[in-house]
Amino acid sequence: MMPESRVILTAQEIDLALKRIALQILERNQSVAELAIVGIHTCGVDLAERIRAIIQEQAGVAVPFGALDITLYRDDWSIISQNPVVRTTDLSFVVEGSRLILVDDVLFTGRTVRAAMDAIMDYGRPHSIQLAVLVDRGGRELPIQADYTGMQTTVLPQERIQVILKEHDGHDEVVIQKNS
Repeated sequence: MMPESRVILTAQEIDLALKRIALQILERNQSVAELAIVGIHTCGVDLAERIRAIIQEQAGVAVPFGALDITLYRDDWSIISQNPVVRTTDLSFVVEGSRLILVDDVLFTGRTVRAAMDAIMDYGRPHSIQLAVLVDRGGRELPIQADYTGMQTTVLPQERIQVILKEHDGHDEVVIQKNS
């Protein structure tokens, strides 16, 4: 039996949210010369690529891009899975001194972002790290907040947010699913 779900962002709303986030990033970071965009695997990478494309189109310059795997930096990786899936980290730009925009799909406890910051520091010390998320669902366990948010919502403990992206699933939408 499929869990109950309801759509909270349509494809058009996702596009608008990403455009708004990209424009806010440009507004806050007047010089894009030091800017770099890094997505957290898996959905964060896809969203980061979209945000980067919008920024490049608006600014007319190339913006460095990276993909970050935080699996082994998580403080709960052994609880989540005995056989974690480790993906590729690709930060083929100089992290040191960059104004890094970290992108993830959903901000919940803050543990993923904490792990991502630990991983980034292994590559150098950026001038700053700013966080962009598509959905902030609340429920923080760590004092971490997003600088750029597509949507804020409240989710019950028995519910979870699923971000569905065309890069993997053929279409875009964000749904809240009730766990059975």
